[in-house]
Amino acid sequence: MADRHNRDLDRQPAPLPEPLPTTCVDTHAHLEIVTNTDPESDAIGKVLADAKSVGIDRIVQVGYSAEQSEWSVRLAEHWDGVLAAVALHPNEAPVVADLESDLKRIEELAAHPKVRAIGETGLDFFRTEESLRERQRYSFIRHIEIAKKYKKALVIHDRDAHRAVLDTLAEVGAPEKTIFHCYSGGSEMARECVAKGYYLSFAGTVTFKNAPHLREALKLVPLELLLVETDSPFLTPMPHRGALNTPAQIPNTLRVMAEERGEELSHLANSISETAELIFGSFAP
Repeated sequence: MADRHNRDLDRQPAPLPEPLPTTCVDTHAHLEIVTNTDPESDAIGKVLADAKSVGIDRIVQVGYSAEQSEWSVRLAEHWDGVLAAVALHPNEAPVVADLESDLKRIEELAAHPKVRAIGETGLDFFRTEESLRERQRYSFIRHIEIAKKYKKALVIHDRDAHRAVLDTLAEVGAPEKTIFHCYSGGSEMARECVAKGYYLSFAGTVTFKNAPHLREALKLVPLELLLVETDSPFLTPMPHRGALNTPAQIPNTLRVMAEERGEELSHLANSISETAELIFGSFAP
């Protein structure tokens, strides 16, 4: 993630969108990459204030390494309306120096009251070479076991590995609350996920012109299994694709989702908020 991190520091944040008519939640963000600061910094406060000004008053800060997961917990401890997820990203897990030690740190963090999910974990066959995929799968299975042990939601990263992810969940047994973050499959996979009761979370990619398969999948997801996220600082929704993404950009994605589904914006935002609190619990201090 380091090279990608450095590239994102050079981008300017997208302009703030028109505020939502009600409040909603960003269920997946990486604020340490947005700001490159300590979790208690004024820069974090500015990002949270910008988000709140457009109606996004709750955020799930998501881990991708042992160290950054610890940063995420500190963030959730310091700021109201922020919860944490902790994990080793599937691109990180195969290359860390001591996988067992890092997995132990993730399990220790899983018991923290502000940690409400284990993620993002999963499989990524786009960036991880074939020789490392078994180690990646081992890490994924360990994270599934941690999620079930601590009764936390599971947040899945799935890139070019749809069938392998679904088969692994079937083999090992998915946690009660399983989320496909930044859903990237098509309609057929969406139907399979819905049948299994998995939650599908859509990011700014659903607004891209070259992603009609995501919009078709979006229409198939029952409202009670639907989430929204930024994956900030990545995947800034239209009309500002390419700018630095922040949680404040959720309204742009939500408006496209509401239009595609033929739903009233406030109803969609309120339903997603209720679902997020069902999955992650209360965001209140």
